[in-house]
Amino acid sequence: MSRINWFPGHMHKARKEIAQVMDEIDVVIEVLDARLPMSSENPLVDQLRRNKPVLKLLNKQDLADSERTQAWLDHFNARESITAIALDMQQKALIKRIPDICKQMVPARARQDRPVRAMIMGIPNVGKSTLINALLGRKIAKVGNEPAVTKAQKRYSVHNGMALSDTPGILWPKIEDEDSGYRLAASGAIKDTAIEHELVAAYAAGFMLQDYPQRLVERYRLKALPEGREALLDEIGRKRGCLRPGGVVDRHKASEILLTELRAGKLGPITFETVEEWEQKRIEAEQAAAEAAALAAVEAGESN
Repeated sequence: MSRINWFPGHMHKARKEIAQVMDEIDVVIEVLDARLPMSSENPLVDQLRRNKPVLKLLNKQDLADSERTQAWLDHFNARESITAIALDMQQKALIKRIPDICKQMVPARARQDRPVRAMIMGIPNVGKSTLINALLGRKIAKVGNEPAVTKAQKRYSVHNGMALSDTPGILWPKIEDEDSGYRLAASGAIKDTAIEHELVAAYAAGFMLQDYPQRLVERYRLKALPEGREALLDEIGRKRGCLRPGGVVDRHKASEILLTELRAGKLGPITFETVEEWEQKRIEAEQAAAEAAALAAVEAGESN
């Protein structure tokens, strides 16, 4: 898969608006998908926040692998100026505590008895609008089960000492990491038109075979695990009657079944990525950058 370019015009506008108002913000609330905490972490947030403290909310924890979620919480909480908690929208009491958590992150502001100014950020379809409605106790933000529902910056007052700014669900201009692109697509953060549907399902099938094979056996009542992701999609198609004339499996329909059930949590709680995997990616990226810099220095010396 090539790098994904998915940066609609309203997202470019949002990036400029966020940069302009960031000086007025005390705390950034970044909503992540607990199933893919790093892939759903927008690198633009770090660029735009200007060292403001960040509350990272690993949302949809009910759909995520609890052991991997804890590892991600430990990872984020070890970083400077970052507080991370996991939640889902059924945890009303925890959601009500978010303003107090924000106040604790900027004690100087809270001591002045002034509302903490928070900006809520996150990529599309991670639950920002649902969270805003829960914080406000009423339906204000539009909620949709597809990416890019919020398209304009909005401001709300939360009565318990917090002023909240909403932003569109901005993706970054290019998703450089191939695995992240597939994971975002499999989770529903990227519209299904951004990547070929069957490619996303094949990636998801390979991931499930590697990380959660027993879930596949139980969900699709498999007698044995198929050898390979295409074979798995074909088996799902046969089990669910996705057959064309002549008994040929309709792999597109089988792909839809797998992705729909994966996103809905019917394959059980899963997390697409681990801390260890991303640490290895970071090390490899640093090594590649160092090698490129060394090569550039040699070439510059040869040209002089």
